[in-house]
Amino acid sequence: MSIQKERFELEYIIKTSPSILYARLSSPSGLSEWFADDVNLKGKIFTFVWDGSEQQAEQTLKKENKMVRFHWLDDDDEKSYFEFRINVDDLTGETALLVIDHAEPDEKEDAIELWNQQVDELKHGLGSV
Repeated sequence: MSIQKERFELEYIIKTSPSILYARLSSPSGLSEWFADDVNLKGKIFTFVWDGSEQQAEQTLKKENKMVRFHWLDDDDEKSYFEFRINVDDLTGETALLVIDHAEPDEKEDAIELWNQQVDELKHGLGSV
């Protein structure tokens, strides 16, 4: 029996417009700027390349300038996915990136640290440091 993965959410303030942020989260060229070394798209299947190794994810949901969700094809857990949501604060106008992911309890801290590094890379690329 596999260990149940835990869902976790991370929120980052990104100083950019929702449409610019969405392009970085939903397109192969945008994702290759911060998330992976290279990203290829065929249909709804994104192939992410890191240091020569590949991992494939299906884009299962997307709403323009709002959110995008992926499911790793090699993950047997159907409920497991990672998702990017874009929230704009009505009062301040700040754009927030919400990352929703799933990890096994003993891998959760590492996953959070990795997301922090990845989003730092995203912010740097957007000039939002």
